[in-house]
Amino acid sequence: MKSSILLMASFFLLAALMTTKLPVSFAASPVPVTDVDSTPLRSGLKYFILPSVSGNGGGVALDRTKTKKCPLSVFQDDYELSKGLSVVFLPVSAKPGYTVQTATDLNIEFTAETACDEATVWKVESYDDDVKQWFIGTGGIEGKPGPRTVENWFKIAKFGGNYKIVYCPSVCKSCKVTCKDVGIYEDEDGKKRLALSDDPMIVKFMKAPTH
Repeated sequence: MKSSILLMASFFLLAALMTTKLPVSFAASPVPVTDVDSTPLRSGLKYFILPSVSGNGGGVALDRTKTKKCPLSVFQDDYELSKGLSVVFLPVSAKPGYTVQTATDLNIEFTAETACDEATVWKVESYDDDVKQWFIGTGGIEGKPGPRTVENWFKIAKFGGNYKIVYCPSVCKSCKVTCKDVGIYEDEDGKKRLALSDDPMIVKFMKAPTH
């Protein structure tokens, strides 16, 4: 019974995400994404996702919500000096060490271990009808591009001298998806959750320690 409910929930999520095609602009040709030291990002290496401007909180991290303990959701840390938790970028069909480029489908995965059984790969959660938001959570599937994983793929786009993260997957040519930027939604407790938005969170990337 539980598996049937999960299957139905996944079906409705995919159906909702595949309803509308909205324009999101990317560079004509992908270019390497660089970190704060102007070094190209490499697939499989650890990075912090930070707000581009100081005074806007800390880095991106994981946390529980009031209604759900697992899988964890993606938040921005309130503490200005916090770098958050490191992630790896896993472009589609790329091997470790590959240069991460703009306008390229990729998985984003936290490297921290958690108490939850689910993977820490980012995904678009089911629509929250109470607050009318598509939140970013975890529990996604690494790789396996196609219609069954369409909610797990993101892209990085240039935004001035910095970057934004975009949900506009092209891993499924037959799918029509809702293309949106990844922005911030401040909940009733003042916590900043990542969600699909018309107002992007402008970010920069910092290489994390390897140890």
